Amino acid sequence: MNKAIFIEKDGVLIRNIPNNVDPKLITLNEGVVEGLKIFQELGYFLMIITNQSGIAFGHFKSHGLKKAVKRIEDLLKYQGVYIDGFLYCPHHPEGIVEKYSMECECRKPKPGLLYRAAKNFNINLSNSWMVGDGLNDIETGNKAGCKTILINKDNGNETEWLLNDIRKPTYIASDMKEAATYIANEDGEKKILKTVDELI
Repeated sequence: MNKAIFIEKDGVLIRNIPNNVDPKLITLNEGVVEGLKIFQELGYFLMIITNQSGIAFGHFKSHGLKKAVKRIEDLLKYQGVYIDGFLYCPHHPEGIVEKYSMECECRKPKPGLLYRAAKNFNINLSNSWMVGDGLNDIETGNKAGCKTILINKDNGNETEWLLNDIRKPTYIASDMKEAATYIANEDGEKKILKTVDELI
């Protein structure tokens, strides 16, 4: 079975601009390229897992979101990094677009998207990690049986600081590079840590 890094899009991969799907405004966060290169070297699938309730509220449509993700993929490909999968939840129970105004099993902190990814990509969740910038991301990963990392440096995106055992991260990192270095160390890949500069 495969192992994966599940990554929140807004605030982790890219600068968080609420409801933005304009490719021209998308920029990668500090440490993202370096960290993802380490994950690739370690053999992890790279999976974007994100709530996109802007669709339910009519701020943008799914094709706009896909164009934004294509921009992220292009920016990463230029640096030699490749995303293996993209799964998102378009729902919100208070949404105004009837098709997406609903309770669902895929909106984080529910773990539905991770279960779907595990089924579609033959992923062992217990050997995988969820990396997010909020405790809902951490709860999602923990519920699915993953280990979890909270990226907390100046992201300002956490709106529900309700801490309990299911919302406790395995580790807190300042950026993706630090997260990847920690995971490499946890994997026992000392040779990777010694050659981080070569990877980036």
